[in-house]
Amino acid sequence: MPEKNDLAEERTDWAEDRTILANERTFAGWLRTGMASLAIAVGMHAVFREFEPTWVAKSAATVFILLAIYIFWAARETARETLKRLTNQEAQTQPSRRMTKLWIVFTIGAIGIGAILWAI
Repeated sequence: MPEKNDLAEERTDWAEDRTILANERTFAGWLRTGMASLAIAVGMHAVFREFEPTWVAKSAATVFILLAIYIFWAARETARETLKRLTNQEAQTQPSRRMTKLWIVFTIGAIGIGAILWAI
């Protein structure tokens, strides 16, 4: 029969694994929120296309683009900090580099959307 300390340690390891996996789900949720912010920016541009002066509508859309970039950055930073504090036991985690690559791609995409909105 396993010792009480062994069982407690095993439960702690499982809890860390669950926290790591929850961190990844949270990261994905933050990315979805950032994408929603980009969708609002594009939607604002479509709805207020005829608004004069056009720079006002473009500026409002830009606020949501900047918000999306901030959300992407915050998601990456929060996920990285959480991963630093935990060690995975059994769970296969996303490497921190992959989260950074996603952050870069999403940020470049957001900047591209902003450039297109201002060019139109």
